[in-house]
Amino acid sequence: MKYLKINTEQNADLEALKNAILQMKSVESVEIIDEENPESELKKAFTKTKEQFKKGDYETVVNDIFDILTKNNTKK
Repeated sequence: MKYLKINTEQNADLEALKNAILQMKSVESVEIIDEENPESELKKAFTKTKEQFKKGDYETVVNDIFDILTKNNTKK
């Protein structure tokens, strides 16, 4: 999987941008990340993990953690 990082202006309509990008061929998903408010991203991650555990989706949780660990190691 490859990622595309888009930097926007403060007043950008992120939902409209997200919807436009989702219409493009081969785009699987779009996630809005607020680097100025990392706590919100952490909160979303915990909520996602809690939902995965409720559904018994342990494999995805392990894969997500593995992706985070390997992604951080490649940046060094």
